[in-house]
Parts: sequence; structure tokens; C-alpha cells
Amino acid sequence: MLAGAALAGAAPAGAAPAGRRIAPGVTYRQFDVAAAAGIAHAHLLTVDLGNPHVRVGLLHPGAVAARATVSRLADSAGAVAGVNGDFFNITETQHPGVPATGAPVGPAVADGQVLKAAVPKGQRFGPALPSGTDTQDVFGVGTDRRARLDRLSLVGTVGTPEGRLPLKGLNQYALPLDSVGAFTAKWGSASRERAVCGTDTQRAAPCSADTYEVQVKGGRVVSVSDAPGSGSIAADTTVLLGREEGAQRLRRLSVGDPVTVTHTLVAATSGVPYTFAIGGFPVLRDGKPLSGLDGTASAVRTVVGFKGGGQQLLVLALDGAEAYRTGMTVAEEADTMRALGASDAFNLDGGGSTELVTRDEDATAVTVRNHPSGGAERPVPNGIGVFSAG
Repeated sequence: MLAGAALAGAAPAGAAPAGRRIAPGVTYRQFDVAAAAGIAHAHLLTVDLGNPHVRVGLLHPGAVAARATVSRLADSAGAVAGVNGDFFNITETQHPGVPATGAPVGPAVADGQVLKAAVPKGQRFGPALPSGTDTQDVFGVGTDRRARLDRLSLVGTVGTPEGRLPLKGLNQYALPLDSVGAFTAKWGSASRERAVCGTDTQRAAPCSADTYEVQVKGGRVVSVSDAPGSGSIAADTTVLLGREEGAQRLRRLSVGDPVTVTHTLVAATSGVPYTFAIGGFPVLRDGKPLSGLDGTASAVRTVVGFKGGGQQLLVLALDGAEAYRTGMTVAEEADTMRALGASDAFNLDGGGSTELVTRDEDATAVTVRNHPSGGAERPVPNGIGVFSAG
């Protein structure tokens, strides 16, 4: 723990935190944390992935570029508990007239299916990343039911009559300079205009004046446009959007040309497929906080960690009530998770997005357990859901 910070009522490091049973293998409890800025109040879910009746998965509203409250996401999915997830494209004040998409920053996998890839590092929303981390970093659970920290990178191609182009984006609100990205039905109906704004290093840079969009249906080009479009995308259709050099390459295509698009997310460390994965950034690895974690700025935080070789999850959300709104620093967050016995921990979106819900065993809907700091639930693009078959 940081000097001067201590858990009040927390379990000793390495011990399974006691709590009220939510479902078989799932418990919930509250406790105070004495942080540098004042007392923070924490809400903690403990999830035993070794219990065959328990699983975790991605909560999302059915489209990448859409948002809903954690309580609505959890109730719609039938989850017994849930917490908010990744940082997201919440506003577009630097690009007047361009609508914010609400889409998350990092990769996302739901039920083993890839939803999206990560935006360039300079295009992310949220606090500064710790040294050595990236927008491709994820927290996930594999088909072996073990939690991991990993990095998921996009590998894809666009096959055209003139050869293959590298695919550098998938259902993401920002594409790299000079690239081609793909949008599928999983994106939703939001405008794709934001994807060509900013640069790899400067989110507020102007939108590109050199863009081109190609719609591919049944393996053939069916339409082209000089501007990014909007509206729902059919299940058998892929929209290719290029900027700068990528736009110039797409302009060589004509209606009727054959085009193939392939894409997948490749894990940096795990050979086990992911059933679910979500973006954010790591703060604790192998029992050690990452170097250079911010120890100055305090805020309401959401963090997920694991111990026991990834078999037990610890999901922590701070309370945003007026008495506790000072929260804790990222460095204190890492130390708190380590004190709870976590070997690894991963920071999720915080502030007004922080929200933890649970459903009592005799209830039909979840209850919001913390007080959101904005005074009401904030719609978010995704989260982590806990499900029970018991």
C-alpha cells in the first residue's frame, strides 16, 4: 500500500474477501479505503471462475457505437452483477458538427466474437496511459475460464483486383492516417465521419479532406462515395472507409469489382481464445504496480483484477457520493488491489461512468450499489457482466 493509505475492514492480502452471496460463487461487500485525498468507499465483487455455474462476459447494447446504463445492460442480458467498462468517444468539442459515436477505445470481444479493434493511441479518451501500455491492452477471460491481461492487435486484409491492402481498422471511431478501415453490422447506425478526424498523435487535429468509402456486398463493390456515411449496415455488407493514402487506394475500385475482406484480433501472449475481452489499461502485473503510475490525480475509479492464476476475479468500483468523491489515484488503486490479494489489475473508465450493480437472489432487476458521481447513471458502451446458472 502507499504510505498513509490503508484498507478499513478489508480482508488480509491473499484472503478471499468475505461478503454477501449474490449467486453461487459470487459475493458482494463494501468497505472504506483511507486514501491520500480522504476516505474512499469501495464496492467489491468477488467472482469464482472455478465454479461451473459462474461465467463473465461483455455487456454491450448490441452495437459498438451505442450506449446504455449498466443497470439496463445487466438486466437485458440477465446478469446477476455488472460494472462499467472501457473509456469511450464521449464528446467531440474539437470537431464542431461531427457527432460523437459513443464507441469504446479498445478492442472488444463478446461471446467469442470480435466486435472491434483499438483506436490509435493518440485518439483515446481517459487519463494518460502508464509507460509501456497501449490502447490494444485488454482484460479478458479465455475458453479455459481463466482471466488474463493481454494485448489484442488487428490483423486483416482487403483483397482487390490490383492486390491486397492492409486493413488497419475495424468498427472503431478513429482510423490511423493513410489507412483503410472496415465497418460491419456490429458497428450500428452511427455516422462514420468521426473515423477520419484527428491523427495518430493528436485527437483534436482537423478531419481529413481526403476520404473515400466503398460498400461491399456479397464479395462485390456495390457503391462508392467521397464522404463517410451513416445508417445501419446489412449483415452481408462491409463498408470500407479510407483516409489519405487509404482513400486513394480505394478510389481504384469500381462498382462490380470483386473484393474480399478478412480480419481477426491476434493475442500477444495467450494461445487460448478469448470468450470475452475489454479495453482499458493495466496497473498491476505479477503482484507489482506498473512503473510511473499517476500518484497525484484522485478520482472515482473502476478496476478489475484477478488472483489464483486467473480463477478468482475482484471487481472494484468506488462510490461517487459527495462524502467520497475525492476517490483515489491510479497508484493507490493498484496498491488497493494488491492488498486485496490480486496479482494483476486493470483500470476501466471512472468518474461519472463508474457504476456497480448486483441482483439479489429473489429480485427480478439489479440494484445500483454505488452512487454515480454525476448524480445519475451514465450511459456507457460496454461493461463486464457476471452470470450465474445456479
